[in-house]
Amino acid sequence: MNAVTTPEREAAAAAAAPAYFSCRNLHAYYGQSYVVQGVGFDVHEGEIVALLGRNGAGKTSTLRTIARLADPQLRQGEIWLDGQALHPKASWQAARCGVGLVPEDRRIIGGLTVEENLQLAQIEAPRGWTIERIYSHFPRLAERRRQEAVTLSGGEQQMLAVARALSREVKLLLLDEPYEGLAPVIVQEIEKILEEIKALGLTTIIVEQNAIAALHLANRAVILDMGEVVFDGTAQEVIDNADLRHQYLAI
Repeated sequence: MNAVTTPEREAAAAAAAPAYFSCRNLHAYYGQSYVVQGVGFDVHEGEIVALLGRNGAGKTSTLRTIARLADPQLRQGEIWLDGQALHPKASWQAARCGVGLVPEDRRIIGGLTVEENLQLAQIEAPRGWTIERIYSHFPRLAERRRQEAVTLSGGEQQMLAVARALSREVKLLLLDEPYEGLAPVIVQEIEKILEEIKALGLTTIIVEQNAIAALHLANRAVILDMGEVVFDGTAQEVIDNADLRHQYLAI
């Protein structure tokens, strides 16, 4: 009888553990446009899940639904995080429950410095990382602390967006296209930050068009097609399955 390898043992333990985050049968609409069609999956505490699919597959819409933004409108389904029901809540209430969304457009606040952006995120409880801890993990932001935030480079703005999310008490980090529009050398810097987040064990869902980069970061992958889940398994399964990647990710 073959011994069970450490990765196999870890995967079996994760599968047996109760889900830290789960969404069930999500149906969401932009007006009459049906964009999230029965999506459901689990995320265990400390996992990073890559939410993948072609353009228009419903990835960002699913992420926005989980974050409880007004659009798309959730009309059916349940969302749970650490035993708390998120589906009846507004976005600000979900944020207080520990959902931290880093949107694709980063939402850097103009007219404020880097440090003022961070301070604003910490005005109300529950607070997360201190500014000192943020600067220790993001030394580039420490160097730019007095600089107006909107004048930062794209990569530095992405760092600030992630740091601002961590300024709150985050139980579930939602990253929407963190590599979007960044030069390859800057992507490498963001990858280092995300690897550090992974090492810290922060439960994360990442939407990313650069599927291979996301898969190398993630423990598991969920693939969407036309607003529906068509695959839910390990990231390595997707890396190893060329037919699956070609059919649903065009890579």
